[in-house]
Amino acid sequence: MLSVRRAALAAGLLWALCAQAQPVLNLYSARHYQTDEALYANFTKATGIRIQRVDADDAGILSRLKAEGSASPADVILLVDAARLWKAETEGLFQPFKSPVLAQRIPAHLRGKDDGQGSQWFGFSTRARVVVYNKATVQPGDVDTYEKLADARNKGKLCTRSGSHPYNLSLFGAVTEHLGPQKAEAWLQGLVNNMARPPKGGDTDQIKAVAAGECGIGITNTYYLARLMRSKSADDQAVMEKVGVVFPNQNSWGTHINITGGAIAKHAKNVDAAGKFLEYLASDAAQAYFANGNNEWPVVTGLDFSNPALEKLGKFKSETIPVSVVGMNQVKVQQMLDRVGYR
Repeated sequence: MLSVRRAALAAGLLWALCAQAQPVLNLYSARHYQTDEALYANFTKATGIRIQRVDADDAGILSRLKAEGSASPADVILLVDAARLWKAETEGLFQPFKSPVLAQRIPAHLRGKDDGQGSQWFGFSTRARVVVYNKATVQPGDVDTYEKLADARNKGKLCTRSGSHPYNLSLFGAVTEHLGPQKAEAWLQGLVNNMARPPKGGDTDQIKAVAAGECGIGITNTYYLARLMRSKSADDQAVMEKVGVVFPNQNSWGTHINITGGAIAKHAKNVDAAGKFLEYLASDAAQAYFANGNNEWPVVTGLDFSNPALEKLGKFKSETIPVSVVGMNQVKVQQMLDRVGYR
């Protein structure tokens, strides 16, 4: 009996030593999708590197990194908003990573600044910010550009989430780059004038409000639409039967897109593992997973994936302005929002 116990203790000690020896990647992630668990598990299976994750929103992660300073355990940062990636880059929270794999697979406008040492961050998936409309009360031609959302013809029809939400700030930052500050502020005033109700809720709430007739028009990210489209709920299917979808500005600069992006933390202790993880996120398997698992478009072109909702939404022209200019416009946009009373 004693020898059995000793053998068990020895086996337990050996397991503990092996667990300690297993490489660990500390990930700070703003992605709160249960479907990502398989994404991380596949990385561990392929590399033997275990992921230890801290979840928070974009702002919380940036605050935590600044508070931790050089003592931060973070190796990789995943954020879900372009402007926040730019902000973290300008605040020196990332370190450059030179990777021929990522340079070849990820378009230049979806990468951070590169001073010759490598890019500060990389975009791995995109989603479009589109217009949804009530088929019974609104014609698609009345909302086929972002500019038309501010037209008098759409007075009393518009519903959105808070103007200061990162998704809207990034959209407004892009529109400001396209139109210039003066015209952009007039456009924002037009949006306020056309509100059916004060901004509230999330993107799914806007879609359902449009379907219910509370609004004629809403703004949403595409993956919220795709979730409803793929849902087996009869209520969700009824919502989608009542709304149409427009990808704005197909005849001009293209539809605004936002991204999930990753970077190696400034004080990363496991840089080699961090680099492997970023390159893994650009692999065919991970890119297809972004599409099939969370209804996002891959950044790698020519990739085959089988998401019926994305296929139904179809191909579209997206804007290609650098993410940095969207970020640089954020303070300016917030001041405009305050002036026009967009809450």
